Amino acid sequence: MKDLVIGGRRFTNRFFLGTGKFASSETMRRALAASETQLVTAALTRVHEGDAAHDDILSAVDRSKTEVMLNTSGARNADEAVRIAKIGLAAGFNWVKLEIHPDARYLLPDPVETLKAVEACAKLGMVVLPYINADPVLARHCEDAGAAAVMPLGSPIGSNRGLRTRDMIEIIVEQCRVPVVVDAGIGLPSHAAEAIELGADAVLANTAVAAAGDPVAMAEAFKLAVRGAELAVKARPPAQSRTANPTSPMDVFDIFKQESE
Repeated sequence: MKDLVIGGRRFTNRFFLGTGKFASSETMRRALAASETQLVTAALTRVHEGDAAHDDILSAVDRSKTEVMLNTSGARNADEAVRIAKIGLAAGFNWVKLEIHPDARYLLPDPVETLKAVEACAKLGMVVLPYINADPVLARHCEDAGAAAVMPLGSPIGSNRGLRTRDMIEIIVEQCRVPVVVDAGIGLPSHAAEAIELGADAVLANTAVAAAGDPVAMAEAFKLAVRGAELAVKARPPAQSRTANPTSPMDVFDIFKQESE
């Protein structure tokens, strides 16, 4: 696989991690360390730099090694998302994950408002990663609007159902010129590995790790699964076949027959 570069930053670890739902900051800190992630996402409301009265996630992140990408979770339209992004930019955070989902039941992203927000945030000079439906046409529009990468969903946020949008993700991977980060619905390390094997450049998970019985062990499992899949892709797996392909010579019995004669 080619080196992963997003927004001018090079990543050697293709597993990104969200910071919500952890039972404590200490558990999150240990999970981040176990994952060795180089990119974390966080809601603006959970970032209170220098404010000891709040549970600040930045205290658990080594920002010399890990990029913090604020997300706009809670935004219902482009105006709200851009407002959140501007606050983050003023606070020194140049990376933004655009999440715009007006429907609280399924948290599906609004494609029209998301594209508007991509255009606005890109004009601000931000590194923009939009969370989108697995829509190849929308992915290309976001790319043209200035997205540094696109983040198609595998299935609804927090559902842990895996890659229910597999076919569309394959098309997005084929067509997009910017990195593709599969986000949402990743519930198991095998789901993350599948995304990498499909050609995705990276995966982002949160609930699968934070809500696990042992978040630290799960974070390590995801790291290993993604690395394993990356190595497999680099090794160039043999092509699939509709028929059987023997691993041993099928003429061995002919040889035995000739010897007996």
